Amino acid sequence: MAFMQIVDCKTRSYDEMSRLMDQWVEATEGKRTATHAVVGRDRSDGDHYVEIIEFPSYEEAMKNSGLPETNRIFEEMVALCEGEPAFTDLEVVRDEQLNKATARRFFEDIAVGGDLGLMDELFAADYRGHDIGKETDTTIGSDAMKDDVTNWRAAFDFHFALHGQLAEGDQVATSWTWRGTHTGAFMGLEPTGRDVEMTGVTVFAFRDGRIQEGWWTYDLMRLARQLGLVRL
Repeated sequence: MAFMQIVDCKTRSYDEMSRLMDQWVEATEGKRTATHAVVGRDRSDGDHYVEIIEFPSYEEAMKNSGLPETNRIFEEMVALCEGEPAFTDLEVVRDEQLNKATARRFFEDIAVGGDLGLMDELFAADYRGHDIGKETDTTIGSDAMKDDVTNWRAAFDFHFALHGQLAEGDQVATSWTWRGTHTGAFMGLEPTGRDVEMTGVTVFAFRDGRIQEGWWTYDLMRLARQLGLVRL
């Protein structure tokens, strides 16, 4: 189970403290077990800071605390604080990246499930799409995305296997494998009944909870070879 430690302190020497944090990151390279760290400043009190540090587990956090570099630099950081820092140890009981869930809904409910009514809920009206399979670099509008989904569903009976998702800031990257059966006209080719597959990565950028922009990268040449459109 993931574990988080919250460090709450007051300091008038944040720049010096930040420098010590950089030193710790460099000194513990290859040894630290912390995976993510966020520092926030209180808007109502400019000297009040909160650091949230994430670990894979409590046991890994204890290993991190036992590093001599951690102890040495932490003592220097405490000396910059006004009073002793306060610590809160948290076992993570729920961890949900909401934009990841929205991206999954596109693949599962719209692309595979065919619920095109969800498009206006999940996509911004001025959505911009970038697709290596298109002649033009950018398509604009959720209606254009609806047309794409409709055309692929008309040509193939398919499903997606989602292998993993990474979220950073307002973007979510999803790695997938697409498998389908060619049941309708595609790129001028009449149905062949062939089973085909390709892999790809889709990156969605979000704004106000909706998908604002998308980048599609996938092995279209592999699909074309499987359908007999090219022979390489």
